[in-house]
Amino acid sequence: MTTLKRRAFLTQKICRFCTDKMVRIPFHDVKLLKPLVSERGKIVPSRISGNCAKHQRLLTRAVKRARNIALLPFSVES
Repeated sequence: MTTLKRRAFLTQKICRFCTDKMVRIPFHDVKLLKPLVSERGKIVPSRISGNCAKHQRLLTRAVKRARNIALLPFSVES
């Protein structure tokens, strides 16, 4: 019996905010935030979006602010 070892070659995703050298993430820019929120209204995790930890925290804060002023929905209506 042989066991097959699979090696997953994961490519390092690059933070889009680091490449653009953004210090702040504007919460009123819905065009920027929309792809980083799933169709269910959840914030996409950094392992999928490729954001670094610093910008993921800023992104979370921006999405929550955009939700509070009704630019983004909290959840999907059923």
